[in-house]
Amino acid sequence: MCQLFVGANRELWEPHTHSLRLHGASTSIRLEIFFWDVLDEVARRDGMTLNELIIKLYDEVIEAEHGVDNFASFLRVCCGRYLRLQADRMIPTDPAIPIRALDAENILHKERSLHQKRRSEYTQLTRNPAEREEMTAP
Repeated sequence: MCQLFVGANRELWEPHTHSLRLHGASTSIRLEIFFWDVLDEVARRDGMTLNELIIKLYDEVIEAEHGVDNFASFLRVCCGRYLRLQADRMIPTDPAIPIRALDAENILHKERSLHQKRRSEYTQLTRNPAEREEMTAP
């Protein structure tokens, strides 16, 4: 199992610092190359540069009053959610379909429901080790 992850291109988890100007202030963000690649894909889907996407995400986080104590972590979670939403078929994998064209409220509702279901299943499995062994038996 682990070979699938350990055998990946090492470059994917090497950190890279990206510098940009955020409302006139010079700043930098350090993420692994894998995450920069995903963010770049998201940006291109909506006809933006990577810098434009980062600024838009930053502004919208501030506007939503969520705070940005760890913006790099927020960006990593955005990438993970983007990929998971694609895997769950809530976001089309076709890069020609812009993210802004999607029904965000509907996707968020479905994502919350699915998250609750997954958390409930996980909680049940961690409470009942015998059931977990049954599920993983060949």
